[in-house]
Amino acid sequence: MTSPGQTVQRLDRRTQTNLFLLAACQALGQACNTMMFAATALSIVTFYPDRDLATLPVTLQHLGVMLSVFPAALLMQRHGRRVGFRTGSAFGMAGAVVIGTGLYLANFWIMCLGGLVLGYAVASLHQYRFAAVELVAAPWRAKAISWVTAGGVAAGVIGPSLVRVTHDQWMPIYLATYAAMFAVHATVFVVVSFIRFPAVPVGTAPAASNTTGAGHIAPPRPLFEIATQPRFMAAVIAAMVAFGVMSFLMSASPLAIVACGLPHAEAHWVIFLHVMGMFVPAFFTGSLIMRFGTTPVMLAGIALFALGVVAGLGGLDAWNFRIALMLNGVGWNFLFVGATTLVTTCYRPNERGKSQAMNDFLVFGTTATASFLAGFLQERLGWFTLNWFSVLLLVVALGAVGWLWVQERRPAAATA
Repeated sequence: MTSPGQTVQRLDRRTQTNLFLLAACQALGQACNTMMFAATALSIVTFYPDRDLATLPVTLQHLGVMLSVFPAALLMQRHGRRVGFRTGSAFGMAGAVVIGTGLYLANFWIMCLGGLVLGYAVASLHQYRFAAVELVAAPWRAKAISWVTAGGVAAGVIGPSLVRVTHDQWMPIYLATYAAMFAVHATVFVVVSFIRFPAVPVGTAPAASNTTGAGHIAPPRPLFEIATQPRFMAAVIAAMVAFGVMSFLMSASPLAIVACGLPHAEAHWVIFLHVMGMFVPAFFTGSLIMRFGTTPVMLAGIALFALGVVAGLGGLDAWNFRIALMLNGVGWNFLFVGATTLVTTCYRPNERGKSQAMNDFLVFGTTATASFLAGFLQERLGWFTLNWFSVLLLVVALGAVGWLWVQERRPAAATA
């Protein structure tokens, strides 16, 4: 784990280039994901009469992520990151073709199939943060994760801009958007070729933590043993709460804003502030973790989440929503980057595939559930009730991270 105030060597130029390219892939891949969210429902309502199902392809993309995290991670474990990421880009291109074909043929179910295929691409996309850890020495883990996550800032600009430029270029409307999505995934396929990933042969690893006292390579532990480590459990719980609360309130906020009589444009502005809150802090979150430690930054993330809930409960004016969702984004960044950093300390190199897959399966399963329930509960219970429910989730995260913080302080107290 990263220690507060730790002194580390500078990164060499090759490593900096690798991280930059990885962040670029993250930005482009996330931009495709943004395009999917922005275009799909609006393209479906142009031909499909049942508006209640307009978001089903996006929901199926979440399902596709859950089904794909283990195959994607294990493929990278066996054949390397380059093969794994290029496979993810290939699925992205295929998914864009399928969903575009569905739109051209005005076939709703083909578009749903396209969303399911794109789930594999998104599952691979979420492996970029773990790949960043493998490009740097241990003290740089937090910064590497943070820098790659910061690619979301560019994605927040690239994705919506491409949708605005392409949505009416071809007929039917939004067909050119899916063609642009194909091109972006193809670009990622090429860029990955220039990243030098470390080669880790199957069943071996150079790390000392993966060897026995006699110098023999330790066999990988069962997944249950890895997943039941207290540190792993605390990290996963924190990440699940981070994504759960974020998705819960973000998905419901546009409905709440319009229900309060505010204009649709206000919902767009609030979501923009939320996305910037999620990704702009990534430029310095890693430095904060290196300076103060992982668990203090995670606790700060929980506090920021709580302040966002307070702002949400404070009223139904535009500034209540703006402040609430922006703080929600910053809290997500602190808690999620810290949790990801913590997870990477819980497994050996020859255990990374299944460990990372288990983490993402639980985290994005929570995301899918939260986004599915958000609109339903907003319509029936209202915005304030959703915020109070978020408080309960934050208490769970506080218990997990607070317990871990106490455990970390005990050795230091005993030494003193």
